[in-house]
Amino acid sequence: MPINDAGDTPEHHACIPTPLETLMDQTQAAPFLQQLLRTQTELLAQLAAQRGGTIGRAEAAANHFGQPEDSRAQVAAERGLEFALDGHETAHLSAIDAALARIAAGTYGDCTDCGAHITAARLMAHPEAHRCVHCQEKAEHTARH
Repeated sequence: MPINDAGDTPEHHACIPTPLETLMDQTQAAPFLQQLLRTQTELLAQLAAQRGGTIGRAEAAANHFGQPEDSRAQVAAERGLEFALDGHETAHLSAIDAALARIAAGTYGDCTDCGAHITAARLMAHPEAHRCVHCQEKAEHTARH
């Protein structure tokens, strides 16, 4: 039976940490912490600029697209887009907040589904990742079906 690079057989993938995989300490998490904080700051600044200060996205959309010459369909489409963007940005901020909480708790770098170590390459690409690649693929497959 062939073994893949992770040491698992193709028929069974066990997301079990190996003895060589240890919890990420604060020193190892520091670069990810800085990246997450930088992304959080940039995203909050972007939201504030797009919203024109402290008003909500829907209110900003109404101000931008509620002109008398605009059709109802155009206004509805623009508001729908504004709500979708707001939902995406809110989810991204929530993921960053959750990653910061995992760093504070000392569990950053561990899959929240199976407990396995999340690779450094994955965390560098997506520092807010909370699942190992296997569990993320499984979650996406489940969400599609």
